[in-house]
Amino acid sequence: MDDLWAALGLLLVLEGAIYALFPRRMIEMMRQLPAIPPRTIRMAGLSAIALGWLLVKFIRG
Repeated sequence: MDDLWAALGLLLVLEGAIYALFPRRMIEMMRQLPAIPPRTIRMAGLSAIALGWLLVKFIRG
């Protein structure tokens, strides 16, 4: 359970860093989001899940 909290904390740090370092770029990207088809967004999300799962599996053995 401690690993879960550590992972969530790291996620928040990385997410916050992106917004803090590139706020204008993030706003621009959010404005473009409605133009992206839902299927593309879904596939990007599923790809991120798979990549994250594989990374954790690789690191944890």
